[in-house]
Parts: sequence; C-alpha cells; structure tokens
Amino acid sequence: MSPLLELQGVSYTYPSTPHPAIQNLTLSILAGKKTVILGHNGCGKSTLLLLADGLFPIHTGTIYWKGEPLRYHPSILNLWRQRIGLTFQDPEQQLIAATVAEDISYGLFNLSLPKTEVALRLHQVLIDFSLQDLADRPLHQLSLGQKRRVALAGVIARKPELVLLDEPTAYLDRWQTHHLFKELERIHTNGTTLVMATHDIDLAYAWADWVVVLHEGQLMVSQPALQVFSQLEVLKQFRLGIPLILEYWNSLPDEWRKNHLPPRWFDRFNI
Repeated sequence: MSPLLELQGVSYTYPSTPHPAIQNLTLSILAGKKTVILGHNGCGKSTLLLLADGLFPIHTGTIYWKGEPLRYHPSILNLWRQRIGLTFQDPEQQLIAATVAEDISYGLFNLSLPKTEVALRLHQVLIDFSLQDLADRPLHQLSLGQKRRVALAGVIARKPELVLLDEPTAYLDRWQTHHLFKELERIHTNGTTLVMATHDIDLAYAWADWVVVLHEGQLMVSQPALQVFSQLEVLKQFRLGIPLILEYWNSLPDEWRKNHLPPRWFDRFNI
C-alpha cells in the first residue's frame, strides 16, 4: 500500500529552544488506516501534526503528499490544506466566526466555492453532526463538547482526504467521547484517513489500526496496532502503560484465554 503522507528526515526546532521538537523523523501514513500517535506530553505529537498540515516550515527533510513534495508557497499550501484537515486540542483556537453556521461556512468560502455549493455542504454537515438545532447558536454559548463537534464539522465540510486530530478527547466526558468516536467511525467508513495524537493508551488500544510511538521528538515505533500491543515490553519501555482491558485479560486463567484473541472493548468479551 502506497503512503498517503510521508515525512523523510524531518526536523524542527522552536525558536529560543535548545532542543529539536522533532528529530530526523521518517514516517509514512497509509491511506485508509486509523493511525494513533502515542507518547507523553512534550514528545512531539502536536508538533508533528502542525508540520504535516504545513503550518510550520520544516528545518530539514521533506514532507510528501502521494509522492509530491510540500513547497511553502501560498497557492500550494492552500491546496495542501484542502487535502489535509487538522483539529486542535483546544477547539476554541480554530472557531473564529459568530455562530455555528457562519464558522463552518467561513472555511468553505475560503475554498472559493460558489454559494450554492457552500449552502449544500453546510446543510449536509449540519445533518451529519446533528448540529441543525445549533446552526444559529453563538459559539460562546456552546459547551466544550459542542465546540469540538463544530470544529470537526468545519474540517469535514472541506472534504479532506486526511484528518489530523490532536488529543480529540481532551476535556470530554465519557458520553461526549462515545459520541465523538461514533462520528469518527462514520467519517472513516466514508473513506477519510484519520490520524490521532493522544497519550491515552486505552483509547489507542480500542481504536487504532496502526500505532506510532514518539519519544523526545524521535520515532520509536511504527507498526500495526495488534503487533504493538502484543509487545508489552515496548509499552513499558516508553512508560506508556498497559491498556486496562489487556491487564484484565492477562489476569484471567490460561484455559479461559486459550484459542481467543484479547478483545479491544470490554463489551466484546466472549469466553
């Protein structure tokens, strides 16, 4: 399978900081996979997403989209961000208009779409994200969970092929997290490739097809999720913890686990 997005030898150092946030990183993002980027706070997860979206110019290396290198020219960056959408950890950083409908429409008008197409996309995304009743609601009156939904809706309305999500469950309760993942599953089923940065090992275990582990800005692991989670020593080495469901599974008698793969959700135990 050919990569959708590639980073080759990429490094980046923030101004006035002595150490690089990303160091000589080479990574491929495969189309159709649900990829999780794991690591502790400060390991470079958010920086990696910002670089992939073209928000910061890299210092060394090259980023490719389907084999074409990223060039930091305004017209090329505009096209790049039509292909790749990014949601920030704090949705308030990307909501800029007065109301829900105006905020989603703003991003669509930036694509120079005709008004009829903007109206059609807005109508559909409001339905898809169950935002019809909130369309005219001022953004400052929304809950954090609602703001996160609006931010994601604004990205999806642009119809990107790849969506990058930075700690999408931050500040959400269990109910909000459950509904967010229902929305992400629908988006993925419709053909969008998803990449999520998180430090939540349980979330990664339940959701990911592919796992990337970063440590101090360097790539440590990039493997299929089931392969990563079968190597508990790797999880311990980078102090990522063990998924709760795996801890429970490993505590069961051997005869119960024989001829069964560990489930990824507690409600799928069948032994």
